[in-house]
Amino acid sequence: MTQEDGDLDALVRKRIRGLRTAMGWSLDELATRCHLSPSTLSRIETGHRRIGLDQLTSIARALGATLDQLVESATDDDVVIRPRHDAARGLTIWRLGREPGATVAKMRVTKPAPTGGAGLRAHPGKEWFTVLSGTLVLLLGDRRILVEAGQAAEFSTMIPHAMGAHGGPAEILGIFDHDGQRTHLRSAH
Repeated sequence: MTQEDGDLDALVRKRIRGLRTAMGWSLDELATRCHLSPSTLSRIETGHRRIGLDQLTSIARALGATLDQLVESATDDDVVIRPRHDAARGLTIWRLGREPGATVAKMRVTKPAPTGGAGLRAHPGKEWFTVLSGTLVLLLGDRRILVEAGQAAEFSTMIPHAMGAHGGPAEILGIFDHDGQRTHLRSAH
């Protein structure tokens, strides 16, 4: 076994024990849920027994985890997510996770919401945002919704929608999934 394999093996064992204790379960409770003896589970957790794939599958299922979650590498040395600033658009963006996926964006919205249906857009995805300051107008289908500082909104981006400032600039913090991020990061002000 290589050093890397040994490190991953130890990490998997720590994850099993960590998940079990986080759920407040004793060895006996987890053993019952995954159909292993408490002594076998104890030896797995302590590294005194090799983990069989069938055992790992059963343990993962009992813990409400996937095999991928139990065995994924722990190479995240740099956990700090550095923002990208776009001063011209009043936008700061943070990527969530290393893979393409959700994006967090802080935006300063200064333009009013479009009038009529011409400015409404629809596309696959979901959107969530909270208003940090000011008031935002959210046009959602035929509805005109005022979202004030301290409030949040979540909706399917398949509903035609747009947003704009109401009575002065508004600052929002939004979470966009991979389908919705580009459209809104271009048109959110």
